[in-house]
Amino acid sequence: MKALAHLNKYLVKYKWYLILGTVFTIISNLFGIIPAQLVRYALDLVKDTLDVYFLFKGSSLQANLYDIFAFSILLYGILILIMALLKGIFLFLVRQTLIVMSRHIEYDLKNEIYAHYQTLPLSFFRRQNTGDLMARISEDVSKVRMYVGPSIMYGINLITLFILVISYMVSVNAKLTFYVLLPLPILSLSIYFVNTIIMKRSEELQAQLSSVSTYVQESFSGIRVIKAFVREHEQLRNFVKQSNDYRNKSLKLTIVDSLFYPFIMVLVGLSNVLIVFVGGQEIMSGRLTPGNITEFILYVSMLTWPVMALGWTTSQTQRAAASQQRINEFLNTKTDLVSTKNLEHEIAGDIHFRNVSFDYPDTGIKALKNFNLSVKSGETVAILGTTGSGKSTVANLLMRLYDPTEGDISIDGIPIKDFKLQSLRGQMGYVPQDVFLFSDSIESNVSFGSTEMSFEKIEQATKDADLYANIIEFPEGFNTRVGERGITLSGGQKQRLSIARAIARDPKILILDDCLSAVDTQTENTILNNMSRIMKDRTSVIISHRVSSAKLADFIIVLDEGRIVEQGTHELLMDQNGVYKELYEKQLQGEEV
Repeated sequence: MKALAHLNKYLVKYKWYLILGTVFTIISNLFGIIPAQLVRYALDLVKDTLDVYFLFKGSSLQANLYDIFAFSILLYGILILIMALLKGIFLFLVRQTLIVMSRHIEYDLKNEIYAHYQTLPLSFFRRQNTGDLMARISEDVSKVRMYVGPSIMYGINLITLFILVISYMVSVNAKLTFYVLLPLPILSLSIYFVNTIIMKRSEELQAQLSSVSTYVQESFSGIRVIKAFVREHEQLRNFVKQSNDYRNKSLKLTIVDSLFYPFIMVLVGLSNVLIVFVGGQEIMSGRLTPGNITEFILYVSMLTWPVMALGWTTSQTQRAAASQQRINEFLNTKTDLVSTKNLEHEIAGDIHFRNVSFDYPDTGIKALKNFNLSVKSGETVAILGTTGSGKSTVANLLMRLYDPTEGDISIDGIPIKDFKLQSLRGQMGYVPQDVFLFSDSIESNVSFGSTEMSFEKIEQATKDADLYANIIEFPEGFNTRVGERGITLSGGQKQRLSIARAIARDPKILILDDCLSAVDTQTENTILNNMSRIMKDRTSVIISHRVSSAKLADFIIVLDEGRIVEQGTHELLMDQNGVYKELYEKQLQGEEV
């Protein structure tokens, strides 16, 4: 139950639902108990009236007595019916409070998890599987809802019914009550024993479900690769294996769950036997009536479902505890990208890297080594290098997706850690190397960086990215939906749409991370010519492995294995006859070919 303590704040938030639900549960149980007493009175009335009825056999009083007797029985029947209707009404109100409360808590908990996901650093998502993230916010939260909804509802019902029924039973006959409740300690011990097994198997089941979700998500994301390599049968075989593991774990948990119900029915049957045996002795001694025996049997029947629900409730609570523990693991994970001063400052664009080194926390790869960079506001710097040289790491550090292992980064002379993250990133335009588009319209993707963007601005951004001519050829124009991850667009169109999305928000600092790799040289020249106007009076960082992308830069940095090997203007680097010139000549020859 320690893991479920996280939910207490929600129970306090919706305390009136909980309080009213408890009150309605008590009232509904009262209306459920009263019929048992009415049955007792009716049976005792029948027994007592029959003796008197036969005494007046053959007289006119017998008919009058029968009318009174029949009316009394009818009245008891009507009262029992009214009690049943009232109980049904209040049971409806119980569900309208406690179950509604559980849906509110489910909604809040999902929002809390999703909002927390958004605060976590990029390193967290590199370590976690998407399927596992989805399972915790969907399947695990659903399991938790069963605790704050049905489990609490049945738990309250069990407690109130036990208090009311047992108090009535004791007031009638304490000895018979003792024998009736004698099997309960055995039930409690069995539940305690089985709980540990349920907890362990529930954790294994949820972990396997996450594994299945991750496998399915990856399969559907990479469906084109699977079909291209004709691996459908192998993927299906692996999925069947994963599903079999989940099924076997589910069956093992179901076996334990199924032990509760027959065991409870045996205990209930034992209680009825004790009622008849001990109650018969009490009737013979004159301390009870036959109506009392019937009343006790009805009380045991009333306790049967709550006691059976105890096993189910315990199982659901244990499953919820296992799920909430998995949720808490992520909720207790805190981001290390914390702003020291929460400074919201309109930046000009002066960028300074001082002796920056960076090791990726998940792999330990040393991506940058003693990196230094100074860019004045309005300047454009090009960072060139081969794959794995550390180019994209510079962009990640500048966006503060990571913090440097050593050294410091400042913008406008202010340490980057002093800025409020949302304010800092909100003034940057970032075109990632791995383009990601949302399954929405082209217009929505371009305006993603700003909720209040005019259509004219969206249109101009697509023109600058050399995408406008393609868009107007689509039947639905800007309303064309790009599909999941932009699957309906070509690689070059996706990159240009990503560029349009970045420049549409009019950023102070523009970061282009190898964003022209999927376009041809002619399209690249068109985009770069358009970008020269956009980059004017704006700090720009162009990251690329193509030398041609660096022609707009005021100066160029060449990286190799995380170190700066050359830097300067195009002319200066060509005169040095070093790495840059070699790279330039190789790519120039490739284009000529």
